[in-house]
Parts: sequence; structure tokens; C-alpha cells
Amino acid sequence: MDLREKASQLPTAPGVYLYKDTHGTVLYVGKAKSLRSRVRSYFSDDRLGDAKTGSLLGEARDIDYILVDNEKEALALENNLIKQWKPRFNVLLRDDKTYPYIKLTGEKYPRVYVTRRLRKDGSTYFGPYFPGNLAHRLVHFIHRHFLVPSCKVDLTRRHAQPCLQYHIHRCLGPCVEGLTTDEAYARAVQDVRLFLEGRHRDLAAGIRDRMEDASEEMRFEEAAGLRDLLGTVEELQQRQKMASAEGDDADIFGYHAEPPLVAVNVFHLRNGRVVDRREYFWEDQEEFEAGEFFAALLKQYYLDQPHIPALIHVPAEFEDQEVLEELLTEKRGRKTEIHTPQRGQKKAMLDLAQTNAKHSFEQRFRVMKPSTKAIQEALEDALALPEAPRRIECFDISHIQGTDTVASMVVWENGRMKKSDYRKFIIRTVDKNDDFASMHEVVTRRYSRLHDEGKPMPSLVLIDGGLGQLHSAAEALESLGLINQPMAAVAKREEWIYVLGQEDEPVILDRFSPVLHLVQTIRDEAHRFAVTFHRSRRESKRLVSELDEAPGIGPKTVQKLLRDFGSAERVRAASEDELAASVGRAAARRVRSHYADRADG
Repeated sequence: MDLREKASQLPTAPGVYLYKDTHGTVLYVGKAKSLRSRVRSYFSDDRLGDAKTGSLLGEARDIDYILVDNEKEALALENNLIKQWKPRFNVLLRDDKTYPYIKLTGEKYPRVYVTRRLRKDGSTYFGPYFPGNLAHRLVHFIHRHFLVPSCKVDLTRRHAQPCLQYHIHRCLGPCVEGLTTDEAYARAVQDVRLFLEGRHRDLAAGIRDRMEDASEEMRFEEAAGLRDLLGTVEELQQRQKMASAEGDDADIFGYHAEPPLVAVNVFHLRNGRVVDRREYFWEDQEEFEAGEFFAALLKQYYLDQPHIPALIHVPAEFEDQEVLEELLTEKRGRKTEIHTPQRGQKKAMLDLAQTNAKHSFEQRFRVMKPSTKAIQEALEDALALPEAPRRIECFDISHIQGTDTVASMVVWENGRMKKSDYRKFIIRTVDKNDDFASMHEVVTRRYSRLHDEGKPMPSLVLIDGGLGQLHSAAEALESLGLINQPMAAVAKREEWIYVLGQEDEPVILDRFSPVLHLVQTIRDEAHRFAVTFHRSRRESKRLVSELDEAPGIGPKTVQKLLRDFGSAERVRAASEDELAASVGRAAARRVRSHYADRADG
């Protein structure tokens, strides 16, 4: 019996069909409301002219099927079979990036762990968490405030001494008899559960009751600890309220396709904010049709996913959209909608995802990553250098309207950035906004020292800027008696490379060129390093000026505050308890008192 005849004898009920080859290997899995109608459609003149369908029918030797009760069951079964058999003619979701979960074990003394694998082991899993490091931060918070550990100690037996985690107040110590009670540990685990479930109001109420009980029974140290924890939980509750009022919980898909190559980007919006972006790539989509593609992609993406957002935005509508919406709504327990936005902010976000998908496509499929030797030789040829560059030193200037001018130097050596050789410079001789003079100073200082120490010059000096900066750097080297030093500058606007000695003929590289990509990477790193240094100096000066008149606050305390909080604004906004965790209670009290006096004045 040939395939066409077999298709005509299929039942008209909903189900899943499987095309198989001579060896019984599954080539394609599909679902249908009516198996007979769907499979027979493959043999219509329109479908036979399709290259993908023609190839499938050319290899297929059998059609198998599985009956189900309704279309939603068919959709779920189709997804499971695709993941089981990985048929060559289906769109297959390939992803090596999984988001972490927090695992609360089901032991007598439960513990918390960060994991990327869900198992049926009696544990409770929370997540996934975006971005990935959020899970680690939450577990660290649990250790500090609830004292439930992530240790590997065998808690089925008693130990003579507790581990370090107990001594640094990160664990209640259930492994040693007498350090805690089963009731106290169970209460801490319940607090962790409420915290991870987002039930901050219930958690705060329980902590408040225990704090009042401890106070009445004159256990003041315990009451003080509960008071601090209550303050933290109430702050989290307020943040949660603010975040939930700010926007949607949504996933936004964008794509760029040049068959057989396809790139997809997914933006994760949580509480109205983009918290992460994921990339997916395919190299086998000979016949790409957006609706069919996203129908297959979304099923695989969400049907085995514990977290399903309220909104899913896709760039193309597809046949199974309503059925998938119903299935995801049932799985989530609340309404899930799939839309293709046509206007407004949602359309703008969809366009942004599309733009990022195009960028991902270009990075993946156009920018090839050659070997270190190949990129060195290509750079030598492109810039007409005397030899393949082994070491590149790149300079950038950073300031705001000429104030607090600083410079950076970063180093690329033998195929990678060498951070141990990075250098920072405070510009000393230039009082006004003069990038050319600043570049002259920093190049002079760098290479006069190198010359005095008898160290070799780099293979290439790279300048972030245009011809003006390039000539200033060249003049600095000439003043030191250093000639014939390879030097080039990267102009930001056009991304042209000006090579010293051939400035009239700038090097204009294809935007997908690995050489340009390398030069841009080095230049961008120099810019990042300079901006970071400039920001830290500006914040340090601001904080020093604000605390100049504060009694008992010295420069070391100021630097510690800046290092821990990152900016003067965060120091000013910090509570006394937060400041105390950084510089001690006495200094924290002085800082808070000083800011209070300034506010009153």
C-alpha cells in the first residue's frame, strides 16, 4: 500500500501522525484535528511543489498515527514525540543555555541549592530566575537571613562540631545537637518557602508575631534580629508592589531568516522590565515560513517550561495559536495570550527583538572567528604593518566637559585581552577640554617610562579617536625620539581606521570583517575601562566633598563606602544598618547624622 492510499484510510479523529523511512526512523511528527484530512493534504498539487514536502515524501515509506481525544492533547503529544525522536524534518529547538532554579529539598532538615535540572525527587523547585545570577543572590539572602544552608554535610547523623557556616551565622546548625531545635529549623524552612513563593505579606506577619513574643519574654537579642529581618521583608514587599504596578510579564520573539539560516531572539520582560535575552540559531531551514516555524517553536519552548508568562508576542500568526493559548492557560492556571502586535509600544518592542535577532544572525553567520595566527596575519595585511602584531596597546580619554579628565590603556596580547597590563592615568597638565593635549600627555608618560626601563614597544599603538588624536600621539612619540612605531586610530562615526603615514587612505573594512571586529573590541574595552575609572573618581570626589565636614569620617572610610555602595547617591540613600554593615555602627551613625544635618540646614 503506497502512502497516498494509506493516508486516505486514516481516521478522521484528532491525533498525531508520524512519517517514517525504510528503517522505521521517524522523519516528521505532526498533529491534526482530522488525521485523514491533514495527511491527505500532503499529496495535493500545491504541497507536492514544496521542496520540503517533496523531500519528506521522497524519503518516507510509512505513516503511523496515534489517536487522542482532542486537539490540545494532540498538540501536547506532538511536542513530546518531537523531543523524543528529534525528527529531521521538524523545527527542533536547540538551546545550551538553561536558567537556574532554587531547590528546597524534602529532607528532615531541608536545604536550598541552585540547580539547572528539575528532578522528581520530592524537592520543591522555584523559578526559573532571570537573570541567571538572581538565583545565587536569593540563596545567599536565604543563608544570611533565614540561616538555611546549602551545605553537603550528612544531616542524617549528629556531628561533634558545626562547620564554618554556623560560625559566620549562615546556618542554624542542625548537624550538632543542642544548637537548634526541630521546631526552630522547621519555622526557618517555612519562612524560606513563603519567601520563595513571594508571599511576603504572610512572611512579615509571622515574623512580626515572633518578634512581639520574643520581646514580651525579654529575649531582646532575638527580637532585635527579627526586627531587622522584618524591615528587610517589608522593603522587599514594597519593591514587589512597585514592580508589579510597572508593567507586564511577557516574552517577545523576533527573528531574522536567510534560509536555510535562521536566528531568533527572545526578550524576557518581568514586571515590565527586560531582564534577559536569549538567542537561538538554525542552519537547516531550507523552506522557511514564519507562521509554521513559530507554531513549532512555541510548542517546544513552553509545554515543558514551568514558567509561562501572561503575554507572548510573536512576529507572525500561526494555525494552532488559539489551541496553544488554551493549553498554556490551563498549564499556567491563569490567562495566557499570544499576540502579534501591530502598533504602539508592544510593536516597538517586537521590532527591537527583530533588530537584535538580525544582529545575532550577523554575529553568528557572518563574523567567523579565525585563529589567533590568522587574525594577526589579517591585521598585518589590512593595516600594512611591518609584522604580524603580537601586542596591541590602546588608549582612550574620558571626561565630562573637561573635568576630571582621565585616560586608559588596555592591552591585547597573543589573541586575548591582558588585564594585568591595563593602566589608568590621571591627566595632570591639561586644565581644559582638550582631548589632543590629553592624548599627548598620556602617550608621553607611558612610553617615556617604557623607554627608561628598556622595555620593548608594542607591535601596534591604537588610539580611540580620529586624525587629531592620532597626530597628537605621534608627536608625543617623536618628542621621545621614538620613530617608525606602528600606530593607528579608529574613528567612531565611520569606523574607519587611520594608519600613521597613510592618513590620506583610511582603511575601510567590511562591517563583518574579523579584523574590524577585533579592532572594535579592543577600542570598546579601552573606552569601558576609561569611563569606569572616570566614574569612580567623580563619585569619590563627590563623596569626599559631601563628607569633608563630617566629624570622625576619614578618607579610608570614604573609600570603603564608595567601594561597597558604588556611588555617592547610594551612600546618601543607605540606612544606618546598611552603612554599619560596611564601616561599622559608629561610623554609620556619624554619616547618617551628617546627612541629616545637611538636610536640616
